[in-house]
Amino acid sequence: MAATTLPSKLGGLARMLVQEQLLSEEDAASVQASATAQRIPFVSQLVQSKKLPALKIAETAANAFGFPLFDLDALNPDYIPAKTIDTKLMASSRVMALQSRGNSLFVALSDPTNLHALDDVQFQVGMALSPVVVEEDKLSKWIARLVEASDTSMQSLSMSDEFSLDMESGNEPVEQEVSSAEIDDAPVVKYIQKILLDAINMGASDLHFEPYEKYYRIRYRVDGVLQEIAQPPLAIKEKMASRIKVISNLDISEKRVPQDGRMKLVLSKTRTIDFRVSTLPMINGEKIVMRILDPSSATLGIEALGYEPDQKEALLSAVSRPYGLVLVTGPTGSGKTVSLYTCLNILNSPGVNISTAEDPAEIPLPGINQVNVNDKQGLTFAAALKAFLRQDPDIIMIGEIRDLETADMAIKAASTGHMVLSTLHTNDAPSTLTRLMNMGVAPFNIASAVSLITAQRLARRLCPHCREPLDLPKEALLSVGFTEADLDGSWQLYGPREGGCEMCNGGYKGRVGIYQVMPVSDEMSRIIMKNGTAHDIADQAKREGVRDLRQSGLMKVKQGLTSIAEVEAVTNE
Repeated sequence: MAATTLPSKLGGLARMLVQEQLLSEEDAASVQASATAQRIPFVSQLVQSKKLPALKIAETAANAFGFPLFDLDALNPDYIPAKTIDTKLMASSRVMALQSRGNSLFVALSDPTNLHALDDVQFQVGMALSPVVVEEDKLSKWIARLVEASDTSMQSLSMSDEFSLDMESGNEPVEQEVSSAEIDDAPVVKYIQKILLDAINMGASDLHFEPYEKYYRIRYRVDGVLQEIAQPPLAIKEKMASRIKVISNLDISEKRVPQDGRMKLVLSKTRTIDFRVSTLPMINGEKIVMRILDPSSATLGIEALGYEPDQKEALLSAVSRPYGLVLVTGPTGSGKTVSLYTCLNILNSPGVNISTAEDPAEIPLPGINQVNVNDKQGLTFAAALKAFLRQDPDIIMIGEIRDLETADMAIKAASTGHMVLSTLHTNDAPSTLTRLMNMGVAPFNIASAVSLITAQRLARRLCPHCREPLDLPKEALLSVGFTEADLDGSWQLYGPREGGCEMCNGGYKGRVGIYQVMPVSDEMSRIIMKNGTAHDIADQAKREGVRDLRQSGLMKVKQGLTSIAEVEAVTNE
């Protein structure tokens, strides 16, 4: 009588195997009891007991529940979205991510009856799950491998030796009383550590910590687009803010005014990541934005930035001159700083004296004298430039020309034997010259000092793994700016695949620069002297073969690097 009641006490997979007559009720009950005693899954104990081969279990489960069967030996480790599922959850639930497609995630599991595990994973990833049945022994090896890789990574980036947060700020440390609960809350410390590491691994440029009335969210900006990453409990928003402010050397007691600070993340002896931290009081708490500043971006080389060969030659020729003013223009986040530092890195040698004034200095570069401007203390761009001119400079970089005083001094420095590099916020290269005139700089000084202007944008780069060929009508291509000569059939138009793949974000991976590089010719100088407009200068630039931003973007489309939609978005005319 007791034997007849066994199936009702068995778990889902055990009951299914008994029903399929692959396992006796007694053996199933015995294996289940051993698994419970050892606190391991039933399927793991069953494979260890050798009562059924792992392949037979997987085949039977796949057929019984209508799920696909997959051999993990055929899995390419380079394409696994390993960080999609938390390693602790992966080990406890016995569910491994295989591939993401749109809002769906394919997951491998050996026990499709383990619905609680699937619910836990779905809650964590926030995606619809498509289960795939695999062999238990192979799944165990893969999970152990991924957990070990994660543990090794976290150990090498631990807060002790290899991973440390060093506080750095332009201001003196603030005397403050901080409770141990605000600083030493271990879960919050570890959570922030994970958020920072994940942001670096994803290639994010900014992190946003945003408190609202009923929820708290964290977003990353990846390839120029903000995406929500997590919604931690609203109750920890104060602890999160306090911890970030402490490691950024900010005053945690001051919550009524914005603050700016810095922190440093030492990943290894050879790699350090800087974060620029900004706080903003809002009605529901403090919003914190952290800008990731990776010094390695300045050492990529000019080839990696996306300049066309003729543009690169013109830029290098201009910055290699002994004097002159080179201006980089574009909106915030268009890569102006990286372009300037790439040039400085090329020019940086023991034989030259390079000084920079920035607000603040974003990329530490050995061999360059970097100054953080401080308007409150009187150290403005103009004041720093005056000091530089008394420091025997060869090359000067000004973070931004904001006013007439700074513009006048930069132009005078460029006219008296110094190479000066700076940025301006204008739409394109020709309008930069008229902007200087509107600021009050004499046309004669502009014509004699400015040697080159480059305008730039960043467009998302198509994922090389999943980009798809497109076939658009000739009229549509002509309407976006292509010429009849461009449509010669020698190139293929590509676009992003809907939903992307496991290697990218919605069909895009990384960004590519789009540039308008305009040397200031003698004829342009004459137009400036006659108080010519931006349209006059643009017409002359076109006659001299200078490509505008749209034309440069379409070249990237022809090369298969980006899409027409991206070029239209960043070069909207």
